[in-house]
Amino acid sequence: MTDNLFSIIQERLLEEPSKPTIRLDDGTQITAAELEEASQVMGSVLQRFGVEPGDRISVQVEKSWLNVVLYLATLRVGGVYLPLNSAYTDAEIEYFLSDATPRVHVCSSVRLSKAQTIMEATVKTGSVLSLDINSGTLFDAFSEAQSKGEKFAGVVNRSGKDLASLLYTSGTTGRPKGAMISHGNLIANAKMLAQAWAYTGDDVLLHSLPLFHIHGLFVALNLALVTGGAIILLEKFDPKMVIKHLPEATVMMGVPTYYTRLLADSNFTKETAGHMRLFISGSAPLLVETSNEFFDRTGKRILERYGMTETGMTCSNPLNGERRAGSVGPALPGVETRIVKEDGDLAQTGEIGILEVRGANIFQGYWNLPEKTASEFKGDWFITGDMATKSEDGYIAIVGRGKDLIITGGLNVYPKEIEDVLNLMDGVVESAIVGVPHPDFGEGIVAVLVGTRSLDLDALKAQCREQLASFKVPKVWVQVDALPRNTMGKVQKNLLRDEHSTAFS
Repeated sequence: MTDNLFSIIQERLLEEPSKPTIRLDDGTQITAAELEEASQVMGSVLQRFGVEPGDRISVQVEKSWLNVVLYLATLRVGGVYLPLNSAYTDAEIEYFLSDATPRVHVCSSVRLSKAQTIMEATVKTGSVLSLDINSGTLFDAFSEAQSKGEKFAGVVNRSGKDLASLLYTSGTTGRPKGAMISHGNLIANAKMLAQAWAYTGDDVLLHSLPLFHIHGLFVALNLALVTGGAIILLEKFDPKMVIKHLPEATVMMGVPTYYTRLLADSNFTKETAGHMRLFISGSAPLLVETSNEFFDRTGKRILERYGMTETGMTCSNPLNGERRAGSVGPALPGVETRIVKEDGDLAQTGEIGILEVRGANIFQGYWNLPEKTASEFKGDWFITGDMATKSEDGYIAIVGRGKDLIITGGLNVYPKEIEDVLNLMDGVVESAIVGVPHPDFGEGIVAVLVGTRSLDLDALKAQCREQLASFKVPKVWVQVDALPRNTMGKVQKNLLRDEHSTAFS
């Protein structure tokens, strides 16, 4: 009996072979049988290029159904799937290739030449291929194998601890670290999400997330495939495209930005969303205002959940029960959580501390970084680095990253507490609070605001003084057109800290 994640997916595909499992925007449908067969063909191609169990396959491509086939084939042959953001520069790719030493690197045809040079200089061996049509490499090899009937019909035996993926953290500080995620981790996470969200083969997922991130790949795609559900696979998020396909779907997963953009479109109505079973948000905090506005517009409360690259999903607001705005809900089935204060004692109800989690979903450690791995664990408890509180009934609220903690004049300030106040002020769309060097206080607080109009910053500061202790009131106030975000919608506070580093010089 193999613990290869693909064996579970294959079982679902073979149960209803004629079922349209992937549907594309242009109306193309790929049945379960076609997807299973395509993975066999791609598996044979990967073996032709020397892929053996445990080999890394790095993938920097645009989202497509063939991207899904490549992922499934990698699992099938026992490889380790390494997705890379399509926006990464050549310099960033050089780091990933030198660190992960993949057997095969797959990229777009326009990047092929440069990637080959990088691969030769770093890994020394291995192949650089393109999935683009008529690129002369992987796509053509796949087409040729398909025409000749070449297939790898088996599933390579993997244990629950064997790696299924190497996924690099965002690297907002320092070099990105490769999180080693096993077959057992992914299976456990998919099963707990299926239970928590009552996800079944009858569900149809509207998938507009990228496939290089844990959200789009391991939460959305894996859950649908493991449960035998159908997937409407969109190349990217576009409000008009999403609204067009909503009538065909039952579940949508997105980042908060997706929901604010839907709300900004007058065609997104209660009728448009009325039949949907579930809207899920993650990857970045969902503003209470966005949650409430969405509920007012549609009559449906967005379900917010929480997770990390290293842990998969760990917490979720309940499917049935209170979906508490501003909270990521209780722990998922099979996950334990605790809040630990700076002194090492467990936090009491409502006290702020660092969230620690444990369960079968927790990753195997950081690639080639045993000391870093050891420092991030206390026994089998993983230290998330997120500051959080837990309510009496077990709901977790994330108040900020540990690294975002501001110590000003010897006093701890948690950015989210200030942001929650600012976001409710008239004219403020959203805010970001950062700490930067201050000659007297150690760190000074800077407020960066996005507004619906030109904001009266002095008036906002006066309002802030009325609601917060004086040491929490920002000393510098800045209005911008938009906050810098990464591809998953997370505010890049490291960029804001860099930009305003001399504010008190």
